[in-house]
Amino acid sequence: MSAPAPVSSDLRHDWQRGELLALFELPLPELLHRAASVHRQHFDPAQVQVSTLLSVKTGGCPEDCAYCPQAQRYDTGVQAQKLMDTAAVLEKARQAKAAGASRFCMGAAWRSPKDRDIPKVAEMIREVKALGLETCATLGMLKADHAHALKDAGLDYYNHNLDTAPDFYGDIIHTRDYQDRLDTLEHVRDAGMKTCCGGIVGMGESREQRAGLLQALANLPAHPDSVPINRLVQVAGTPLHGTAELDPFEFVRTIAVARIAMPRSMVRLSAGRESMSDELQALCFLAGANSIFYGEKLLTTGNPDVERDQALFARLGLRPMPVQMENMHDGHRNDGPGSGTVHADITEPAPLCGRAA
Repeated sequence: MSAPAPVSSDLRHDWQRGELLALFELPLPELLHRAASVHRQHFDPAQVQVSTLLSVKTGGCPEDCAYCPQAQRYDTGVQAQKLMDTAAVLEKARQAKAAGASRFCMGAAWRSPKDRDIPKVAEMIREVKALGLETCATLGMLKADHAHALKDAGLDYYNHNLDTAPDFYGDIIHTRDYQDRLDTLEHVRDAGMKTCCGGIVGMGESREQRAGLLQALANLPAHPDSVPINRLVQVAGTPLHGTAELDPFEFVRTIAVARIAMPRSMVRLSAGRESMSDELQALCFLAGANSIFYGEKLLTTGNPDVERDQALFARLGLRPMPVQMENMHDGHRNDGPGSGTVHADITEPAPLCGRAA
């Protein structure tokens, strides 16, 4: 077994699975100390980035992701909905901005958008951007020309998860290959957008395969700007319903190793927070998590309500992370009034999706 890597502020893209597995196997107090040390080199440990999602197209996905309630082949109670119109999306965006949001994220349950979908989504992006908001989206696989079209419309961030390790992927998804995901991320980077990319743990994978997921993420050509770590939410009707629940301390270890391997990325607690105790979330923050999804719904799965999150922040002495807004027109940073708004998007209360985070 490889020796655990020392704490370093350098960005690496050559992690070996054995190195990451050795970190997983450290005594928990030592692992938390190493992760917290890395975290403090790059972030204020008392600040947490706050985000939520709006589903602009729900359900009816043709893929067979074993965890996802939006797959049309599973009977999960999620009703397919058409793409929202731009006016409805803009109303949500205005609500987000009025609440102090700086970024607005739009998700659609597609395998990949069709050519006819891109102009509609591009219009949403342009209109949201015109409100002075940063934009992000998760739409499934992207072709190169689609990525450039979205970038030209003003899209800042694109979410596309690897989900799990390459050697476990075939146990979870059969309708697309791992390389398809890597290709989409390459198209996003080549178009000049920032990436949001993580995975799901607790799907029956081994610890070595959890290390393999983090290896795949950390060894991408550029570390994702945001790394969502999702804890499986078991939805009746999906193949993974009834899977043995992941040990909470193993989830904390995953957060800590992600922080060490990707020291400058936002490590986000995503799906699964609704079932986490305050104590477990506190351990995750100590392990280096510094981003959460905030609001009543995280796509089609529940999320702690706003009041609970506010109370937890107060108990732990945490505060929402201010965001330095870029000037939308000339590329210069705007440090004037409003530049320190909280990263918080608007959520849609209707059933959304469990896969895009």
